[in-house]
Amino acid sequence: MIRIGILGDIGSGKSFVAKSFGYPVFNADNEVGKLYKKNRGIFIKLNKSLPEHITEFPIKKQEVTRTILANKNNLKKIIKIIHPEIRKKMNIFLKKNKKSKIIILDIPLLLENKINKRKDILIFIQSKKSEILKRLKKRENFNLKIVNRFRRIQLPIDYKKKKSNFIIKNNFTNKNIKNQIRYILKQIH
Repeated sequence: MIRIGILGDIGSGKSFVAKSFGYPVFNADNEVGKLYKKNRGIFIKLNKSLPEHITEFPIKKQEVTRTILANKNNLKKIIKIIHPEIRKKMNIFLKKNKKSKIIILDIPLLLENKINKRKDILIFIQSKKSEILKRLKKRENFNLKIVNRFRRIQLPIDYKKKKSNFIIKNNFTNKNIKNQIRYILKQIH
């Protein structure tokens, strides 16, 4: 099985590109959303760790946003609880898709949390900063402070770019992405 890790800045189009490969995708952000909505155990742990912030189940995204903005250490507390669970979900995904020729890992903190393996193929999604900001502003509950807080816990973009085997220049058109993916798949098969 070939594991492809997708790297890039917040809002660079990682999830869009990951889906465009046409292989099974593990999307960590979606899994986090499911944990907030469906996992009472996670709520209990977060409530215990951040009782003045996380008060209702299911956990609402706005509640998490307010918690992160209230104190810079809160994000670390949330990550400490959420990440082990995401790792478990990823392992289940890997087992379920073990017969797949290729799987895609769309995990924002892939390198930071040392989730990648040495043989993984890393692809960096490069987008113009102006385009990224335009896209981020369209997101529901967009908050630049939150985006910057997340950026601070991530490795520098240049480092991720250097670590990557391939770079996809994302101009947010389907045809452009498909052509670059086809080229990469030819190179790795």
